[in-house]
Amino acid sequence: MNTAKPATLGELRQTEWAAPSRIARTVKDELRANLICLLENGSPLFPGIVGYEETVVPQLVNAILSRHNFILLGLRGQAKSRIVRQLMSLLDEEVPILAGSEVNDNPFAPISKYGRELIAEQGDRTPVSWLPRDARFVEKLATPDVTIADIIGDVDPIKAARGGHLLSDELTMHYGLLPRANRGIFAINELPDLAGKIQVGLFNIMQEGDVQLKGYPVRLNLDVALVFTANPEDYTARGKIITPLKDRIGSEIATHYPLSVELGATITRQEAWVARDTRPIRVPDFIGELVERIAFEARTDKRVDKKSGVSQRLPISTLENVVSSAERRVILTKEKTVVPRVSDVYAALPAITGKLELEYEGELQGADTVAKDLVKRAAGETFEARVGGANVDDIVHWFDEGGALKISPDERSETLLKGFSVVPGLLDLVDRVGLAGKKDPAHMVAACELVLEGLVAARRISRSEDLGYTRARPEPKNPGYGKPGAGGSGAGPNLFT
Repeated sequence: MNTAKPATLGELRQTEWAAPSRIARTVKDELRANLICLLENGSPLFPGIVGYEETVVPQLVNAILSRHNFILLGLRGQAKSRIVRQLMSLLDEEVPILAGSEVNDNPFAPISKYGRELIAEQGDRTPVSWLPRDARFVEKLATPDVTIADIIGDVDPIKAARGGHLLSDELTMHYGLLPRANRGIFAINELPDLAGKIQVGLFNIMQEGDVQLKGYPVRLNLDVALVFTANPEDYTARGKIITPLKDRIGSEIATHYPLSVELGATITRQEAWVARDTRPIRVPDFIGELVERIAFEARTDKRVDKKSGVSQRLPISTLENVVSSAERRVILTKEKTVVPRVSDVYAALPAITGKLELEYEGELQGADTVAKDLVKRAAGETFEARVGGANVDDIVHWFDEGGALKISPDERSETLLKGFSVVPGLLDLVDRVGLAGKKDPAHMVAACELVLEGLVAARRISRSEDLGYTRARPEPKNPGYGKPGAGGSGAGPNLFT
């Protein structure tokens, strides 16, 4: 059986591509039809996108079914670019185009002068090539220096000289990104950064289909699905979306950060580079939860700029740094398995500080101080969620009576476990933390550190660089900023020294 694809226009006329319904089908019709097939088959629509199943995804489906151009509006780190790129999967695997066409001319309905003249000269012998779906997706990051020539195109004097054409001839055009995206998806990230005159060129193409280049009117009936992304902060910080363009965007879809710690932790585990090629790595669930709660704490802290947002990249980068800190320790101590501890979270501060845009109060305190306080509060919330209500009086009493623990972050787990065992009742709480049956020293030490850090956050005990974990100190007069109870005795540097 001959399965060769048609190579000429005449051969293509003998296939389903010559059907009137196929010729008339636009890119938006194509996206809609393929989406309907996925919905009917119960197939996943946007693999890897977690937490949007009940919010963003239904709005995306509605926009595509409505054949809308749409914009994803949300703060940084909300998977906007990933969603846009996954739209490519809704395109056909490949489509026929006129060979040599810069604008992916439909062999049955060319939009360029080149395509029309080629068919007029060669008729059914006109060569046809096939365009794969990944070549039908064009993405551009908007910056203030983008020109109308970049997006729409420009007159090329060299083409005119070589071909003996007048400058007003369409054959002298050098096509920009948008015409080259014909019969595909054209995505612009950070739309407000695009200069106003470029935005005018976009809505003119969207609505009327013509544009002037160097004073010469050139009509391009483009078949393209336009998708945009924007950060709401950009409307005032760097630019704005002009009203005529915004009016022509069919749907505005708001993205958001994970609505729960569990969803956020799922995303972080999915995206973080945790599986290393050296030793086995076991990240306790409560460490993953603690890392995720750092982002949740930051998003509600008044020292952190809420307009800028706290990207999901913060917990992802932090978890990677946490694992690296534990990996470094295990290499030094020659243990067999990498199990992160709370001390490793404090060691990951460089992955946190660079992702926080601070308000004036936060700037006064410094990024390191704010980040340490966020870790401490996240540890307290994790402790409360897992061990809340447990009797910790024996542990607190031991410290109140003068007990102290000063430990090193680079100590072997077996040695630390012996030290933790002298604290009455401490080891009894490790099951409450959630070890999932893992009673090895590394996991037990990580659980013990969480209990102690939770007590520090609750101000039942204290922690200092010189003394380690000790009895609670008096409440400071100025506990700091943020949530009630933020700052205070536990807001200092990491004390695992």
